[in-house]
Amino acid sequence: MLIVHVHVQVKPEFVEAFKTATVANASASVREPGIARFDVCQQADDPTRFVLVEVYRNAAAPAAHKETAHYAAWRDAVAPMMATPRTSVRFGNVFPADTGW
Repeated sequence: MLIVHVHVQVKPEFVEAFKTATVANASASVREPGIARFDVCQQADDPTRFVLVEVYRNAAAPAAHKETAHYAAWRDAVAPMMATPRTSVRFGNVFPADTGW
């Protein structure tokens, strides 16, 4: 499994629009065969900051995700909403062990 945390800071005036676009992307993403989980988290003490937690079943799944229409629509919609460029960090799971979700 591959876990990616995508860190996003949006301009304050776009918080609600970002959430709407991102929930739509996440809802479509969890239907992809290569995605086990896709969480959208908003920082409690700074509502302009988000972490997207993307859990992929295999190494090929992130590239497949980036080829979908819903990802392209999200990427293009949220680009002008960003206060800073988004960043990501990749993780491998230690526990629980890969259970074949």
